[in-house]
Amino acid sequence: MPISIRSMRIGLISDTHVPEATDTLWPQVFDAFDGVDCIFHGGDVHEFTLLDQLQEIAPVYCARGNGEDGSGGRPIQPQDERVRYVWNHVYDGVRIGLTHYIPVDQSTPDNYSLKPWIDRYFGGRAPDVIVFGDTHVETVRKIDGILCVNPGSPTYPHNYDTQYGTIAFLDLVEGHATASVWLIVDGGIVPFDWDAVPPWKLRR
Repeated sequence: MPISIRSMRIGLISDTHVPEATDTLWPQVFDAFDGVDCIFHGGDVHEFTLLDQLQEIAPVYCARGNGEDGSGGRPIQPQDERVRYVWNHVYDGVRIGLTHYIPVDQSTPDNYSLKPWIDRYFGGRAPDVIVFGDTHVETVRKIDGILCVNPGSPTYPHNYDTQYGTIAFLDLVEGHATASVWLIVDGGIVPFDWDAVPPWKLRR
């Protein structure tokens, strides 16, 4: 059911891989999400106890990833009312879809079309925003007029070893959506610098 609001902030996170990557998620993430209206998780949680922790901050909606279905020999996770293969939300006229996998990143060709994925996941009705995960690569770009947002991974950025990665926010103001990606650092989070060499490429 559509929700009428004037402004809203959604915390975005994906591919946490807890406790595979780390026993517990970085505390900076919980601090950063304090005050958000809800949290979207793009899947590959892997254990749903993390969703319990996030839900102490705000309502949680999670895409079911391949990791939850036993990929790589991981334990298959149970059904959970917070977890679906596809979520559809409407906030103040903005249609937001959440799923685990959409093949989009910063290198996707400009002539690429989302139509097959819209047909597959959203019954042919295109959302205004699609939040997704899987690749561990932070992405904010428009394709076919749809704002596509991948928050990356806070624990395995770009599939590197365990280290600080990224989260994101989706801000809705009077029916307009914008997204921002943030890098986790020792003291909290800082805006992600798209032009800088990211920390995971500097580590040896």
